[in-house]
Amino acid sequence: MSNQQEQVMAALSTVIEPELHRDIVSLNMVRDLAIEGDTARFTIVLTTPACPLKDVFVRLCDEAVIGKVDGIARLEIRWDSQVPTDRKIHGLLDVPMRSLIAVASGKGGVGKSTVSTNLAAALADAGARVGLIDGDILNPNLPTMTGLGHGRPPVVDDKMQPMEAYGFKLMSTGFLTTPDKPMILRGPMLHSAIRQMFTDVNWGQLDYMIVDLPPGTGDAPLSLAQSFPLTGAIIVTQPQDVAVSDALRSLAMFETLNVPILGIVENMAGDFFGEGGGEKLAAERGVPFLGRIPLNAEVRKGGDFGRPIVIIEPENPAGQAFQKLAQTVAARISVMTLQAADVIPLNIIG
Repeated sequence: MSNQQEQVMAALSTVIEPELHRDIVSLNMVRDLAIEGDTARFTIVLTTPACPLKDVFVRLCDEAVIGKVDGIARLEIRWDSQVPTDRKIHGLLDVPMRSLIAVASGKGGVGKSTVSTNLAAALADAGARVGLIDGDILNPNLPTMTGLGHGRPPVVDDKMQPMEAYGFKLMSTGFLTTPDKPMILRGPMLHSAIRQMFTDVNWGQLDYMIVDLPPGTGDAPLSLAQSFPLTGAIIVTQPQDVAVSDALRSLAMFETLNVPILGIVENMAGDFFGEGGGEKLAAERGVPFLGRIPLNAEVRKGGDFGRPIVIIEPENPAGQAFQKLAQTVAARISVMTLQAADVIPLNIIG
């Protein structure tokens, strides 16, 4: 490395990653530095492709280098991403995934599956490798909400191939039966069905695996939380008190099982249901408030017709809210994972 390159790296070591509170050089986020004339070119490796901070990094890097390092008048920054691996998962599951997220609610009808679908679609649209499991074994809705219907997934080398929609992979019992045939399973069979969603499906490498759980604190949420090393749980609630009290029970269940709480999402906020209940619960329990999704008829239509609003109408207020939610969740996972690993530089995280 030339003296000028060393000076540029020293200058960039004053740039602090806003969420991890460590400099981007010691985190090994700066790669492939080259200098040509008065231009320094390098890559910044983000902790998630859904990172909303690119403009911040550009500004901070310009302020650190331009006018501070002799002979450098311009920066050209390329972007890459490497989602850190939750070390609880590494080696414990056959599926090569970097994080495992449960989306839960205390009661039905609060839009948990809508949140799961739009979260998966937004992360995939940002460039992440995403899998989505329909954990509501008895009442699967995700085939409809993704527009995939009820076709059977192909089997290759004794493994089911996940269906794909909007850039993410999906598996649901809805693909294995017809809508007029009920799924009748008791506790042990539910546990087996959830496990098979992981072990009998060829998921490939994933950055984020999202599991859309059935509502409540019954067999399916307990089986997932007790059997798999969850990175964290997202709790979905409506704003009104009756929904919030049920969400509290779901949150308390995960806390009892020592599952980290990624945060609370307040869905269907607006005049009809009011707003603020989810944010108040988050403050009372000392967990992050991940965002508020406004009540919007287009969200309901998107679910009915298999067209996630975050993809179909990204400029809609609800679409924008889901985009922001995905960015917030991705950032929260990166911070939790790297803090748990004592902020190990990115090239060491698998």
